[in-house]
Amino acid sequence: MKPQLSVRNRGFTLLETVIAIGVLAVLLTGFMFVFAPAAAGIKKAISAQEADRLTTALEQELVTLRTGSDTETTGFAKAFNRIMKSTNKDTALMVYQYRADLTAPPRSDGTPPAVASLTDANGKLTKQPGKDYILQPMVRLCSDSAFKNSDLAATEGTVYYVKCTQLIFTGGSLTPNPNLTAGIVDPNNPGTSYSSSDATPPYPDGTIAFKADFYPLPNKNAASFTTTLNAAFGKTALPPLFSRNLAVRR
Repeated sequence: MKPQLSVRNRGFTLLETVIAIGVLAVLLTGFMFVFAPAAAGIKKAISAQEADRLTTALEQELVTLRTGSDTETTGFAKAFNRIMKSTNKDTALMVYQYRADLTAPPRSDGTPPAVASLTDANGKLTKQPGKDYILQPMVRLCSDSAFKNSDLAATEGTVYYVKCTQLIFTGGSLTPNPNLTAGIVDPNNPGTSYSSSDATPPYPDGTIAFKADFYPLPNKNAASFTTTLNAAFGKTALPPLFSRNLAVRR
């Protein structure tokens, strides 16, 4: 006579299964409780690092003259014009990083050309980071042909547009220039504005303090870029992703 198998040997009981699920839920809850703050800290650190990188690129490019694309004679004059006109969508400042070709000669403005694709016609990877290209931070006007026709297709990460606001001392504190489109004002005499750093008389101060507001563009598609930028500048109620108080000097 064959021994009969007990019901218990055929599998887990319902009670055992419920207990196992409960233990697993407790372990997962504890893991998330420990891991979530660490993940948030990493995300915050990465965001701060990216903000610093974008801010540094903006500071450097505002005073760097580019042959063929900049008509100003000094870096200060270029920064003056870029700050004053940055609230206009047609002269918006675009901040981004793109794949810069290390194997080709630089463009006429001194910047490396963009690498639009990393693969060949068959989809095989042909470009290697560090050897064939690097990620290059850049700041250009949205109307710049190098940005729209070349760099945009090679961007990695988010493209930002930047609105600048001149800061002046009023009542012992920094306040925004209420009408930047009319010109940069004399910080010692806010009633006088200048449409050019070399106007007659020239802008008298050697420094322009300003706040840079960074806004991410939701769309990088070249075909719809103009529409995207129009919509972005139309949403004036949206707060910037982050802001920095900066200054340029002669």
